[in-house]
Amino acid sequence: MAEGAARTVQVADDDGLRHLEIDNPPVNVLGQALRAALAEAIAAAAADPGVRAVVISARGRSFPAGADITEFGKPPVPPRLPEVCNRIEACPKPVVAAMHGTALGGGLELALAAHYRVGLESLRIGFPEVTLGLVPGAGGTQRMPRIAGAAAALELMQSGQPVPARAAEAMGVIDLVVPDPAPGEEAAAAVRRAAADFARGLLAEGLGPRPTSMRAEGFADPAAYAAAVAAARARPAPSHLPAAARIADCVEAALLLPFEAGLAFERAAFEDLMATEAAQGLRHAFLAERRAARVPELAAASPRRVEVVGIVGGGLMGAGIAAAALTAGLGVVLVERDEAALDKGLARIAEIKERAIEKGRLTSAGFEAEWARLIGTTEMAAMAGVDLAIEAVFEEFEVKAGVFRALDAVLRPGAVLATNTSYLDVDALAAVTGRPADVVGLHFFSPAHVMKLVEVVVGRATAPDAVATGFALARRMGKIAVRSGVTDGFIGNRILSAYRTATDFLLEDGATPYAIDAAMRAFGFPLGPYQVLDLAGLEISWARRKRLAPTRDPAARYVAVGDRLCERGWFGQKAGRGYYRYDRGRTGEEDPEVLALIDAERAAKGIIPRAIAADEIRARALAAMVNEGARLLEEGIALRPSDIDVVMLHGYGFPRWRGGPMRWADHTGLRSLRRDLMTFAAAEPEFWTPAPLLLDLVGNGRSFADLDEAAA
Repeated sequence: MAEGAARTVQVADDDGLRHLEIDNPPVNVLGQALRAALAEAIAAAAADPGVRAVVISARGRSFPAGADITEFGKPPVPPRLPEVCNRIEACPKPVVAAMHGTALGGGLELALAAHYRVGLESLRIGFPEVTLGLVPGAGGTQRMPRIAGAAAALELMQSGQPVPARAAEAMGVIDLVVPDPAPGEEAAAAVRRAAADFARGLLAEGLGPRPTSMRAEGFADPAAYAAAVAAARARPAPSHLPAAARIADCVEAALLLPFEAGLAFERAAFEDLMATEAAQGLRHAFLAERRAARVPELAAASPRRVEVVGIVGGGLMGAGIAAAALTAGLGVVLVERDEAALDKGLARIAEIKERAIEKGRLTSAGFEAEWARLIGTTEMAAMAGVDLAIEAVFEEFEVKAGVFRALDAVLRPGAVLATNTSYLDVDALAAVTGRPADVVGLHFFSPAHVMKLVEVVVGRATAPDAVATGFALARRMGKIAVRSGVTDGFIGNRILSAYRTATDFLLEDGATPYAIDAAMRAFGFPLGPYQVLDLAGLEISWARRKRLAPTRDPAARYVAVGDRLCERGWFGQKAGRGYYRYDRGRTGEEDPEVLALIDAERAAKGIIPRAIAADEIRARALAAMVNEGARLLEEGIALRPSDIDVVMLHGYGFPRWRGGPMRWADHTGLRSLRRDLMTFAAAEPEFWTPAPLLLDLVGNGRSFADLDEAAA
């Protein structure tokens, strides 16, 4: 067998059964070497007269979890996955797929090309391609409807959500679901044995291949099939995300066209979508999330064991962190300053869990089990037994420093001490303790039980295993962690500050907050910057501005509109007024008094307002984000441009299909961005001067993507 086959597919014979065991850790991704190995192994099995049936299984934790998307957009290297699937289906011996873990995307298409499928009960199958802006491209849109019909196939493909094995069995996709193995028994071995027994049963009954392309159960009711396609087309979808509509076209083609023509139709749709901005941006986001987990500290150290987390502060943030930790199976000790505050904190956690029960995400029994792992107390001494403590108190240095001193006195040696600060100096907080190596920033985003982002902030003295512990905790809690160095606001809030500064300048120069918000929503943000301020509470950013006031350059331009609103008590939604009025609940309405206040600020500075188009609003806002991102890279605060993209996607609502600000800059062109920045800097060099890194990239014909590759 060829070298690639020996490396990625293990071959063994057992009394007429040819076992082809995929071995391409960690998730058996269907890269070129594996595809070549499978194609060769199937051809060999087909030609071997001693082979009566073939079982395709996988080692490790999962059946193939999809294609290798790092190959997408590059010249194809044969054999492509559709060719491998067709070769499997054409095998003259019955082929059984033995699935465990997940069978997603290309992995599921591989299984559909087999003649029969066996899966463990814990298996989940799905087509996530729509989340990458694509249709399944290796026969999935043609084979799945032939088995399951249009409605089930469309739901699976257009939602992108996986379904459990029993649901797949009900669709007719899985022929046999087998119980999960006992604890300690390998899942891959268990399903492989079950599939071998199933294959022997086929042979005993004289059953041969059953090509999916020849099946027609899903076509039994053409009218219902057509109605399902029509309903799928009627579902609203953004014009910049055409994959869902193309999936409907492909599923319709499965009924109307011969199989080979349907495959060609599907492949054409796949190739068309591959070239779209949305698919490129979504693919970048997917890879960036995985790249963010590769940090130097994880290569140098292992995480410390964490089973019990202590949280100081039961406000909205602390309660959200506690709820997320309980969901992750951790024990939680919640400390508050007095009984009244503790009762409120516990009530907040209970409310979060009650909403989860209402939405079907948690059972009553599950809630009871989680609540049994929660301890509420007013005694800091209760933290003595925790493995990691997180302070989640008011964003004021002396308050947080006081909590750190108290925790330092009671935590056991080796416990990690984390701060949830959004802006403050992690090194300064570490310095008030006798254990700076154990101190790390864990900046959760609100609401912490919902938002997936955690910035893991690494101080000068933070030990590598403390960093690794922060990443491990985030992963266990279902979060995406991004490494940040120490700076005011870390990665996300530094960029947010630049974004808001740019939009505040626009506000003073003639735009309204409502026009700015509309322009950024049109770009793809769910909310504009002033809607976000109203939602979060204007007093939060006001407190930061007051904290930074003593060090602010008096010559730098400063927009005081937000200060004036706060001085009037207009703190946003919860106060009923902010940049918008909230006379009708959470639906904000434009406020003439705010516009008059802005006019007064302009007049006081002698600014004559000018008309500002939406394109200029977006150009300035986005240029400010990217320029600040370049500075963060220069300073070593962010490891790589794609880390900045992940932060902005998951923490600040940057439209995922655009990939993030740094990827957007590459797509738009760094030369045009430099030109815009130099134009803006002619009037305001203090803020708009291009970052040296950006100038260097343009001068050398390089991109932020090149920096990502270099960092990898």
